[in-house]
Amino acid sequence: MEKIWLDSYPSNVPHTVDLQPEHTLATLIENACQEFAQRPAFSNFGSVLSFADVERSAWSFAAYLQHNQKLVVGERVALMMPNMLAYPITLFGVLLSGGVVVNINPQYTSRELAHQLNDSGARVLVVFESMLSTVAEISEQFPDVHIIVARLGDFMSWPKATLINRLSRHRASKPPGAFHANITLLNAIAAGSREAFSPPHLEQHDLAFLQYTGGTTGRSKGAMLSHGNILANVLQVNAWFAPLTVRGAESIITALPLYHIYALTGNCLAFFSEGGLNCLISDPRNLKSFIKTLKRVRFTAISGVNTLFNALLQHPDFRTVDFTALKFTSGGGMAVQRAVAEHWQSVTGCAIAEGYGLTESSPVVTINRFDVDSFTGCIGLPVPSTEIRIVDDDGLELGLDSPGELCVRGPQVMQGYWNSADETAATLSDDGWLRTGDVALMREGGYLSIVDRKKDLILVSGFNVYPNEIEDVAVCHAQILEASAIGVADEKSMEAVRLVVVRSDPALDEQNVIAWCREQLTNYKVPRSVIFVDELPKSNVGKILRREVRERFGAPLAQDRDPH
Repeated sequence: MEKIWLDSYPSNVPHTVDLQPEHTLATLIENACQEFAQRPAFSNFGSVLSFADVERSAWSFAAYLQHNQKLVVGERVALMMPNMLAYPITLFGVLLSGGVVVNINPQYTSRELAHQLNDSGARVLVVFESMLSTVAEISEQFPDVHIIVARLGDFMSWPKATLINRLSRHRASKPPGAFHANITLLNAIAAGSREAFSPPHLEQHDLAFLQYTGGTTGRSKGAMLSHGNILANVLQVNAWFAPLTVRGAESIITALPLYHIYALTGNCLAFFSEGGLNCLISDPRNLKSFIKTLKRVRFTAISGVNTLFNALLQHPDFRTVDFTALKFTSGGGMAVQRAVAEHWQSVTGCAIAEGYGLTESSPVVTINRFDVDSFTGCIGLPVPSTEIRIVDDDGLELGLDSPGELCVRGPQVMQGYWNSADETAATLSDDGWLRTGDVALMREGGYLSIVDRKKDLILVSGFNVYPNEIEDVAVCHAQILEASAIGVADEKSMEAVRLVVVRSDPALDEQNVIAWCREQLTNYKVPRSVIFVDELPKSNVGKILRREVRERFGAPLAQDRDPH
């Protein structure tokens, strides 16, 4: 298919981006810190770090990794934190040192954490203090992992730091008394500040992230994203919005977690590289506190998922926020519902520009034009230097208005999956085409729409949930013979997990199953409802047919009940 989408580009957006061969994410960090040294880079709970502050602490942390931990280029460092000032400091420190960042959801259970540590081979773990009890549960399995503790009040001035740390400790479960981390982040940075840092030689093909995602097997696997992949996507995003933004003068509300690829690239790195301020929201579920921040900060951009937009709109104080500086709202991670988008625009005066991406593409593939005056319902146009194909089951390219699998090629497409050659070969062609597994169609002018997605994927509040993982946990219960996990419609989270179970003991009830899953899974993966059946539909070779399970048991979740 010809690149018909280029004719629909805004006249002031380039068709390609210029990825200088000598540039890496380390040069991105260094250049931004030098150009915007005195400008604010990150804020959290009213405390602000300038670009110079970030540079100084990040270099010291890089020196600590290099000298005290003998970290070499390509070794993995895991970060397990919510949005807090410690996150960008450690993120940049790892990248400057040549390490590979392994982002871990801080809400993960010990089982989920153990998988990522084991699979990635991470040698260092920086963890939010409130999550230490989870780390303690598996510490004996990983005696060689160096544990660094970050506190919410790190990089804040006294007495705010003391108060913030006290509050976060009060809400956290305590690790056993015998467990001790190796060092605090502030002490590690102090130690690094006494060492001379030698910047390693980095190239664009060097890995920057192992960003974990699910797969067709249900086993979480690391997408290998290089310095070149992420840098290209930052350039693509910035080129797209350049006509709307002013270097060194923008501020974005960062409520989506930075450990998620969407906010990592689109908020943290893209805005940092342009001298913008990231206003970090540690707990967006605390809407009262969140909206107080919105009222205090003069923000020019905000990104979110449908559930976040909807939650804000339902709060009575949201209408009291000043939106006069707001230039654009970016929506992604899950489909934005038209009713929510129209409500958002009526309140804020700003249309939601929906986009599309996936972990394997760093993540941005398409974005709507920034100059739209209303919600389009489509995912927009491919960003610069990106090619799109819609293919049938045989890999043959389809024409306009014909649904098929969306395939992507561009400099932002991953290198492959970590230690998973078979999965890589099934997803990535030899000539660089990424099979997304999502069904889409291209309309006149090159505008893309998602028709459907991977058949079995469940999308809960923007997070991917893979049925095999839920089922693997469920059948470990002594009273469960078989289980099939499906997604069902839910007004709060777009979809919710439902587990259809064949039990061996009739005494087993829904609460028992959910309690079991809650012990093994992070909250958004836990089933919201359980249905018991005598048998599950199967093929003639005994494979459970999820399509039939969905057809029989996929009624929307009743809103007047919540087993949680």
